[in-house]
Amino acid sequence: MAAWPDLGALWITLRLAGVTTALLLVVGTPIAWWLAFSRARWRPLAEAVVALPLVLPPTVLGFYLLLLFNPDAPLGHLWLDLTGDTLTFSFAGLVAASMLYSLPFMVQPLQAAFATMGRAPLDAGATLGAGPLDAFFTIAVPMAARGYLTAAVLSFAHTVGEFGVVLMIGGNIPGRTRVMSIAIYEHVETIDYAAAHLSSAMLLAFSFAVLVLVYAVNRRQALRVV
Repeated sequence: MAAWPDLGALWITLRLAGVTTALLLVVGTPIAWWLAFSRARWRPLAEAVVALPLVLPPTVLGFYLLLLFNPDAPLGHLWLDLTGDTLTFSFAGLVAASMLYSLPFMVQPLQAAFATMGRAPLDAGATLGAGPLDAFFTIAVPMAARGYLTAAVLSFAHTVGEFGVVLMIGGNIPGRTRVMSIAIYEHVETIDYAAAHLSSAMLLAFSFAVLVLVYAVNRRQALRVV
């Protein structure tokens, strides 16, 4: 019998990556903007905090988030009172954990794009009567479009490939928190190598396509500048 990918896990994975990326675009933009232009002494500390998930073992981050999201903890208890559901072993908990884990993949490309752009275009817009928000959306965002595309694609792809953090926070509940990476792990544990191979090949092809897209867009933009 031919192996088929776990469509439920695939849907949860894509939904998780999409929601996480959309929320990170909103949250990561002001953080990246501040890091790009701030002259505060403690900016290096803030940059280190944002970049911490790049070097922190996922299980360590997952463990502390598990303690933070626990219904007995203040945050977890507040969420339970507001929604009637727990942050642990829930899709909402996966989103919150994924946002923290993928934060540097959103912030760093945006920070680099804003820093490369500089403040001169915004100052020019201000002299023409553009307010701060108007200048941001009509000048900064179009100029940083390549950074936004890179940040969104990398954040989406990184979330798709998560394992340790989502396993610690969400466990392996079919139809609720089971994502593709966990499904692959379970296939291997049960010696269902055909299903594991098919799911792994899908993620491998997706990851490769993402990198090709990012490099192709960056190269095209670089040629336009030249």
